[in-house]
Amino acid sequence: MEKLALILGNKNYSSWSMRAWLALKRTGADFAETVIPLRRPETKQAISAHSPSGLVPVLRHGDVVVWDSLAISEYLAELFPEAGLWPEDPGARAEARAVSAEMHAGFAALRRALPMNVRARLSAKGRNGDVDSDIRRISGIWETCLDRHGGEFLFGPFTIADAMFAPVVSRFRTYRVDLPRTCRDYADAVWDTPEMRDWTAAAETEPHAIPDLDGP
Repeated sequence: MEKLALILGNKNYSSWSMRAWLALKRTGADFAETVIPLRRPETKQAISAHSPSGLVPVLRHGDVVVWDSLAISEYLAELFPEAGLWPEDPGARAEARAVSAEMHAGFAALRRALPMNVRARLSAKGRNGDVDSDIRRISGIWETCLDRHGGEFLFGPFTIADAMFAPVVSRFRTYRVDLPRTCRDYADAVWDTPEMRDWTAAAETEPHAIPDLDGP
């Protein structure tokens, strides 16, 4: 098999990159990794050299190029079925895909008001009713999935669904969002995975910074 290559944005800020990276790490496959600092004069040209959309993340695997986090995750699930990136049960798998797609497409208010910043602890100055509505919906998804499927994670073992919500776990930590006990326990479980610990350690030490996202 040709070696996989994943092109990412800053680990401290790039939520979409985190999702694809976590899914790829769960496969156990060897891969090359390139981090492109965001919001710099050279960023657009650097990303466009790898990605037809001009966005990160992008996965390259021989002649295959995939430039969307959820599509990357689906590709990896098919390439590495033994990794269990989706639940085995068809009903649970459909539900996992549905909540992953909802995360992929929704929660715009939360994204705008609480941008990902792994290494910071900030006040949620932009939090409003729409953000609170997003937080309630996410908490509801987590509680429903955990109640139906058990385990530390949304569908028992760690799946793509957990990778999709991992940046939200980081956001809730950065902005000190209060959560119901079940959701706190779930967020702690995601935060404590070896893959998430590796990502956050890299985010803590990377030299690239975006000042307007780091607060006063």
